[in-house]
Amino acid sequence: MSPRFLTLTDVTEVLNISMSQARVLVRSGELEAIQIGGRGMWRIEAAKLEEYIARCYEQNRGRTAHTDG
Repeated sequence: MSPRFLTLTDVTEVLNISMSQARVLVRSGELEAIQIGGRGMWRIEAAKLEEYIARCYEQNRGRTAHTDG
């Protein structure tokens, strides 16, 4: 069974981005996350990451539809 929550490190690996890019996505609200514990460690629900990826695909479809043709 896959874990329900991912760390920022997990997100950087899945999306192949830097830690600073992952932090920007979370802090901007573009990628929904919660802070857990006294140190405020970010956790991203796996389903929210999948939703984010799906939104990116939709945005790209919209861009390519306007430029193809």
